[in-house]
Amino acid sequence: MPSKDGRSTEQEIGKAVLRYLGSIPKGEATILEIKRHLAKHFPLTAADQEQSETRPNEEMWEQQVRNLVSHRTSADNLINDGLLSYRPRRLAITDAGRLWLKRG
Repeated sequence: MPSKDGRSTEQEIGKAVLRYLGSIPKGEATILEIKRHLAKHFPLTAADQEQSETRPNEEMWEQQVRNLVSHRTSADNLINDGLLSYRPRRLAITDAGRLWLKRG
């Protein structure tokens, strides 16, 4: 459910990333691959597709995907929570992430 400003929340984008990675055989993809998939399979709002104010070559939702990595040490971040793992330019679903999806 989009926020008051019509944008998907970072948690919603993060959960979409988690579901995507859980659906592919290796459970791992580059940030670019993730963005390509989400652009086709996640219901982006008009506000999601607005130009980022801080990243001129990205839409707001793309910035939120990158925020998963840049905010990885923050509370309530899927990487910090152990549901995703990160290595340069790549995200992967963890066993805990797969379990979370099953419970979801």
